[in-house]
Order: sequence, then structure tokens, then C-alpha cells
Amino acid sequence: MEESKIKRAMIKVNGLNLFCRDTGSGRQTLLCLHGKWGRGETWTDFMSRYRDRYRIVAPDQRGHGLSDKPVARYAADDFASDAYGLIRQLGCSPVIAVGHSLGGRNAAYLAALHPKEVKALAILDQQAKDPGGLLDLPPEEVPPVDKLTADWPTPYSSYEEALRDLSQRFLRETNVRYFLDSLVETEQGYDFLFSRYAMSAIDVYRQEWYHILSQIQCPVLFVRAEESWCLSAEEADKMRSLIKNCTYCEVSDSDHMVYADNPGQFYPQFDEFLGKI
Repeated sequence: MEESKIKRAMIKVNGLNLFCRDTGSGRQTLLCLHGKWGRGETWTDFMSRYRDRYRIVAPDQRGHGLSDKPVARYAADDFASDAYGLIRQLGCSPVIAVGHSLGGRNAAYLAALHPKEVKALAILDQQAKDPGGLLDLPPEEVPPVDKLTADWPTPYSSYEEALRDLSQRFLRETNVRYFLDSLVETEQGYDFLFSRYAMSAIDVYRQEWYHILSQIQCPVLFVRAEESWCLSAEEADKMRSLIKNCTYCEVSDSDHMVYADNPGQFYPQFDEFLGKI
């Protein structure tokens, strides 16, 4: 995909600057919400596949990428409010919301809380089960670093050092690439664009969201990675039983990044879903 085809801009939403990639053309919009630690850049291949048929909007969600990273709440309804504001600012309602992992939860909240803005929804490998967070905890008391990245030796002295470290932590190349998409060179060395505080806050403000699934009125594509570390088969069965209009599928040879691990299986399923909308 030619980089010149993507418009990049900061969009003011809820007092925050959200960095957004936008193909800018197409009668129907695909709103793509990335997962935790990610950024809109992770949808590059997705955008190249659908730019001729759809307008594609891929923001960096709050706390991620080039978007603002406030000391604030990072609960699901906050992310959904950001997405709603973005849709209104861009005038692209109703959208087909596509969310991976954390983005899947946020997209589900968007569809449930703002049904007029969402024509259809795709939830990619995300569970509704959660031990529950502390919604009343003041943002100032949130731990400054998330558990996953707490021991990562950042900033890295070089790109090669970052690649070696990530390759030791993740077996799949797609997972390594996911984090490399957020790696940038700074004066101190190579570090990630996401805010460690924000990643911690996401964990703190987590809640179960089964009740959201039953509120969704639009058609839903629910995709599980067969080898998922995030979403068990039992959990997927429970979730899809709560969705009124659900198309369910599993993607083999994938542990979470369904659209990147096995595009040959994922995209035909997604295309079939789009064809029914």
C-alpha cells in the first residue's frame, strides 16, 4: 500500500489528541481498534486489503502510539467514548467496528452503548471473563508500570538488542512484530510508544463484560484463535451464547493474532461476514 494513500492526523476527542490513520475514501467505514500495547500501525496489511472497497480508520487508542497518554481512567467505557467521539468528528457513522483483543472489548462496548453508530462488529480473540479491577481507584494511585513489561530492559541500546530480547520473550514472529511496530528511537535509546502507566491502568480498571454482549443489536463476527492463550473454547461458547446475531469461527495455527498468524484462513471468513452485511 502506498504510504501517500493514508492520511495521518491528530483528532481532538474528549480533550485528548488521538493519532489516526485514515484512507479517507469509501462509502462504508471500517473502524479498526488495536490490542493492548499496540497501535494503528498493526492494521497495515488489513488496510492494504480493503482500501479499495472501504474507508479505513485506524486510531492509536488512548495511552498507545502517538496519541495522548494522560493520568486518567482507562476503563472500557472510556475507550468506547473515545471511539464514539472519533466517529462523530470524522462523520463516518455507522461503522463496521473491528477490534482485536483489548480493541475487541472496546468495540463491543461501542456497539452496545452507541448502537446507531455501529452497523456490524467483529471481535477478534478477546474474553469477557475477568477477575475484576478497581473502578474506584483514583488514577493517581495506579501502579506506574504494567506487569508484563516491568522487567523489560528498556531503553534498548539498539534495534538489534530489542529484537533479540523480544524474540526470547515471544515464540511467534507475529507477536514480536506487534511490539516492534511500537518501537521508536529516542535520545536514550530504543523504547516503546505505549505508556507503561496506561497499560497498568488498563489492568486496574478491567471488569467482566458479559452484560455488554447481550446488549449488542448488530451482526457480530466472533473469532477465536484455536491455540489462544487469551480465550478458551469454553469461554468462547459462553460469550457467543449471549450474542443475539453471532457468526463464530476459529482460526488454526494462531495463538492470538488471528489476522496476522493465519491470513489465509482469517480473511476469507471476514470477507464472508462482510458479504452478509
